[in-house]
Amino acid sequence: MVREEVVSKAALAKQAARLLGSVSTAVKNQALLVMAEELLDRADEIVAANKIDMSKGREKGLSAALLDRLLLTESRINEMAAGLREIAMLPDPVGEIISMWKRPNGLQVGKMRVPVGVIGIIYEARPNVTVDAAGLCLKTGNAVILRGGSEAIYSNKAIAGIISEAAVRAGIPEGAIALIETTDREAVEVLLKLNEYIDILIPRGGPGLIQRVVKNATVPVIETGVGNCHVYVDNEADLEMAKRIVINSKTQRPGVCNAMETLLVHQDVAETLLPELLETMKQEYGVEIRGCPAARALVNWVKEAVEEDYYTEYLDLIMAVRIVADIDAAMDHIYKYGTRHTEAIVTTNYNKARRFVQEVDAAAVNINASTRFTDGFQYGFGAEIGISTQKLHARGPMGLTELTTTKFIVYGDGQIRK
Repeated sequence: MVREEVVSKAALAKQAARLLGSVSTAVKNQALLVMAEELLDRADEIVAANKIDMSKGREKGLSAALLDRLLLTESRINEMAAGLREIAMLPDPVGEIISMWKRPNGLQVGKMRVPVGVIGIIYEARPNVTVDAAGLCLKTGNAVILRGGSEAIYSNKAIAGIISEAAVRAGIPEGAIALIETTDREAVEVLLKLNEYIDILIPRGGPGLIQRVVKNATVPVIETGVGNCHVYVDNEADLEMAKRIVINSKTQRPGVCNAMETLLVHQDVAETLLPELLETMKQEYGVEIRGCPAARALVNWVKEAVEEDYYTEYLDLIMAVRIVADIDAAMDHIYKYGTRHTEAIVTTNYNKARRFVQEVDAAAVNINASTRFTDGFQYGFGAEIGISTQKLHARGPMGLTELTTTKFIVYGDGQIRK
């Protein structure tokens, strides 16, 4: 039964994708607006469904950070609706001519953006992804198959039912937005190998989920998201600025992939910076701190950090701190333990900032700014489907253009090859 559900929805999505690719921008935008209105009009249904997920999540012992990611409130539903409206206002990349040139024989050769086709999204306990993914895929002319985690199944069913019905009423082909409703893990195994119907898979979640998809899929995968992010505070940093950036990077929303997990501090400013900063993070924000021997010598209540801590994406109010000799030691640490997501330096030295940008290998490198800005909305191009940490096709926040591919178009007036 599991395979039958997945294959039937994938086949319908494939049919829908063929039609959706030629749907006008006006129809797509209207569908997005109708979807947004329906979310608001039926918010009570979504909240009621989410309460079931939250109750079950507490029974399972989910962490506070995971419960925060799962929670839907009226305010968050408003944000989801606002996201759909934002997508409707963005330029439609489908059909855009990226470049065009003329050959000596008179042929005009160009490249045009086109939809990918059918995109499968496999994700965990963030029901807002259901809306973001559906909206972005619809705008780019892609059908989408959504497979959320069991923790959010009631929320996802409510949301997907509401937005898919609204989209069809607005002129979008039936099956263009599909949710796999079974929570059986076999559904993921089926999706991973449906090359006949699915063009790209995008996993969003923890390292276990992402690696499972990457290692077992025969469908092409865009790897996203594991964010073991660092902030390095240089000896030439503005320390008041550094405090604000570190606190924001860790505490503004700790359960997301662009939150800081490890703080690196130059040895020359550690004694001035760390005691007050760590005390503030512990007392005012409830952060558990695990440090290297040098950090623990300065702040004796800090827990001992083990090697595994430096590899860990906590997604919680936990962080590691390490005192380093200089910028080279900081970059060596990032190279060894980082996940190529987001790395930040706080410094007033232009040359060091430039070195950090050039030498640190990550999808996003920030100078004197919080790691929390690695986000499609914050970058100014609207919602994103995830943060790609790979190097092929897309890297960093994946917005509308990253959900398209290209094809060559050739205009002639009777030319033949000799």
